[in-house]
Amino acid sequence: MNKNHLSYSVLSGILLGLSWPTYGFTILIFISFVPLLYLEKLIRNDSSLKIFLYSYLSFFIWNSIATWWLIYSTFFGMSFAIIVNSLLMALVFTSYSLISNKVSKKLSIIYWFSSWIVFEKFHLYWDFSWPWLNLGNVFSENILWIQWYEYTGSFGGTLWVLLVNYLFLLVYNNYIKTKKINIVRISFSILTISIPIIISLFIYNFQENDREHISVTILQPNIDPYTEKYGRDNISILQDFKSLVDSLGEPNDIIVAPETYFSESPGFLINRFQESPFLLSLKDYLNRNNSQLLSGVQFYKLYNSSSNKSKTSNYIKDSLWIDVFNSSFLISKNQKPQIYHKSKLVVGVEHMPYKNILEPILGNALLNMGGTVITRGTQPNRGVFELDNGVKIAPIICYESVYGEYVTEYIRNGAQLLAIITNDGWWSESQGYKQHLSYSKIRSIETRRNIIRSANTGSSAIINKKGEIINQLDYNIKGVINAKAGVTNLVTVYVKYGDFIFRFSLFFFSVIVLYYFGKKKKY
Repeated sequence: MNKNHLSYSVLSGILLGLSWPTYGFTILIFISFVPLLYLEKLIRNDSSLKIFLYSYLSFFIWNSIATWWLIYSTFFGMSFAIIVNSLLMALVFTSYSLISNKVSKKLSIIYWFSSWIVFEKFHLYWDFSWPWLNLGNVFSENILWIQWYEYTGSFGGTLWVLLVNYLFLLVYNNYIKTKKINIVRISFSILTISIPIIISLFIYNFQENDREHISVTILQPNIDPYTEKYGRDNISILQDFKSLVDSLGEPNDIIVAPETYFSESPGFLINRFQESPFLLSLKDYLNRNNSQLLSGVQFYKLYNSSSNKSKTSNYIKDSLWIDVFNSSFLISKNQKPQIYHKSKLVVGVEHMPYKNILEPILGNALLNMGGTVITRGTQPNRGVFELDNGVKIAPIICYESVYGEYVTEYIRNGAQLLAIITNDGWWSESQGYKQHLSYSKIRSIETRRNIIRSANTGSSAIINKKGEIINQLDYNIKGVINAKAGVTNLVTVYVKYGDFIFRFSLFFFSVIVLYYFGKKKKY
């Protein structure tokens, strides 16, 4: 490898990594692709393999710096995520280089923007979904910059990053040619950063306060998921729950507990949950305290015939299949238990990707990417819980909160408030739980919904509709948050139209690809 070329590749990777929340310098993202894009121009006519290798190195460095904390789950899980994600990014970048050789400069830039956005959208849907490093997420710690996400969603941030990097590439190209800094071009590049921020500040200052609120109690039980949580029975956890709530005095309108709070293996048989002694005891306690509980729970369902089993069910033995659900429930005074099953599952931990293909080869166990467990069941629609006072809450479970357009489905189903329940104790006190909390701010801006967030080990928080954390518990402590959370029926442009930037990108991407393959080779 050429040393100068290698330095460009490494520099891009470092800039991308150092720009990432929550310990990064966000401003670096606006120049982070410039070295790699310049390198691509230098070696475009040499070899596609070279471009792939140099870009892979850049993306490997970025992925390693930003998501190294996955090692706290398993080394294999971290390695798989970093290696495969870097590979996909490098393939997208290499395709840009190939396209650029055969189309005009303008079309090649449009392809660069659109192909990356299409890739990010693809990463939201396929079975190995891992959108953690989608570029729009980079601004999660700079909420004053991105209030306009209520119109564009996080793909607006992705487009912003790609556009500014291209403008700074033009500045750098001009400098290399003339050895002079073009003031006009650099000023235009800075304006392209500044104008969206100014617009964002304007939107921020004109946000109205919520007129309606409910009082909430958020629990952070701080149970170690590796050594304690799954070795306890639900009755024991219920007693701890009662003790914790009793210590507060009179509880609020709703109590929120974290993901899989009640998770004794294999969970509750869902068809008999209403008659279970556990539920009767819990409901009696809540009724006496005039409160309601939204909590994580584990359910299961059995099938005794292959003809009536679900697509996600797991074979146990002859004529017996099981579905296990990572779920949430709402227990209230005047209604039957309301139940929602988590449906954006963590690859390798909660579901086997492409199960129909891989299961006959690998058997019933999942790929070991964070614990070998059976595939979880899901549900097709985004359920919304309704409190006794009529307020509707979205029961978002853990990983689901990373998916922007997915979360808007709760709003379209009537949610006035977002509840995120999670267990981020798998990654210890690292950037993992901090990034997960930080990304929640983006969801609040996109939907203009307050968020009540209960995390097993932390960090639990209340986030207002501007993306500001107004109350928070530190990681690795046991505690509660008592506060008021605003509710609203406002529907943002993003909630109404979703990822329209992707749809435009897909159109341009498809047209340019068809043009590329249809164009005759130039001699």
